[in-house]
Order: sequence, then C-alpha cells, then structure tokens
Amino acid sequence: MIIRQLAVGPLQANCFIVGCEKTKQAVVIDPGGEADKILMTLANHKLTLTAILNTHGHFDHVEGNKGLKDATGCDIYIHEEDAPMLQMVSSLASSFGLQMKNSPPADKFLKEGDVISVGEESLKVVHTPGHSPGGVSFCADGVVFVGDTLFAGSIGRTDLPGGSYNQLIASVKDKIFPLGDECVVCAGHGPETTVGREKMYNPFFQ
Repeated sequence: MIIRQLAVGPLQANCFIVGCEKTKQAVVIDPGGEADKILMTLANHKLTLTAILNTHGHFDHVEGNKGLKDATGCDIYIHEEDAPMLQMVSSLASSFGLQMKNSPPADKFLKEGDVISVGEESLKVVHTPGHSPGGVSFCADGVVFVGDTLFAGSIGRTDLPGGSYNQLIASVKDKIFPLGDECVVCAGHGPETTVGREKMYNPFFQ
C-alpha cells in the first residue's frame, strides 16, 4: 500500500493519499486545502484518484474537496451525519477568521462496515463519533486513519457543535484500541503514533 502524508491548509491538517502499488489507483483522505498540491503529488507518483474520503466535515479537513472534484470528477464520501457541514465550510471558517469556499455536496454516504476499494487494497469504514457526530475512521492492514478522533498524546476537541467527550472516549476504546498495539494511527494533525503507545501513555486513557 502506498501512503503519502501532506500537511495542508491554514491549520496544517494531515491529508493522506492512499494508493495501490499494482493498479496505481488511489483515494485522498481529508483534503483540507491546497488541492493543487495534492493533485501534483498524485501526478508525481503516477496515481489515478478514484474517491475523495472525509473522516468528518470540519472545514480544515474538507476545503480541498471542491478543487479535487473539479479536476477529477471523483465522488465525495462522508458520513450522513456530517454531510450538512460541507455546505457550511465558508461560515465556519469565517468564525476562525479564514476565507474558504463550501464543498460540493456528498455523492455517497459512509456507514459502519462499508469497504472502500483502492485497486487491490481496501479500507474498512468504522464509525467513530465524538469529535463530530459523523466522524469515521478508515482501517487497512496495520494502519488506521482516524481524523481528529485520536492524536499522539491527546484526543480531538469535543466542544464543537455535535461533539461528545463520552462518545469520543468510547469510540477510541471500542473501535480503535481493538485494532492491536502494533497498528499505526495516522491522525488528522501532528505525528503518527501507535495504538499501543496511546494505550500506555495517552493521559486521556489512563
């Protein structure tokens, strides 16, 4: 599996390009801005984009949706509970003093248990609410892309509309930790970590 990480947008959210070595098909997880930079990375690795995946609907993770869709025509996937946020990117970003364009609406809704094919690779969808009602994580063999659910040494904020601290803690304990200590956690901000490291050292789970 090909994995490329880019920090994009004014809040430097992590965007992940996940591709298949054999078919060179790829998906983009959380294009938070700088669509041109993402498209250039795809081109440099000779990857063909097949889908745009959003772990959740916050503006710093979806602002690049429009640029990618305009350039490639690929479908945008998000959980139904977070889909309304795609039409609120501009207003939510302005509350942080930023100017951003709304995302196109979702083409397909994600739900627990869905499997997204990436050439001969696949990503399983796990519903992990707490940071937002429709937050999801994408699980592959030995790696999970968690958006803002879990960070190295921390967790996503739960004080935004629809957030729930109790839900988030349950999502991590019930959905992420069972993936195994060796599983690499690719978070929406900051460095990668592992399930084992977070179980042992993350202060929110002690």
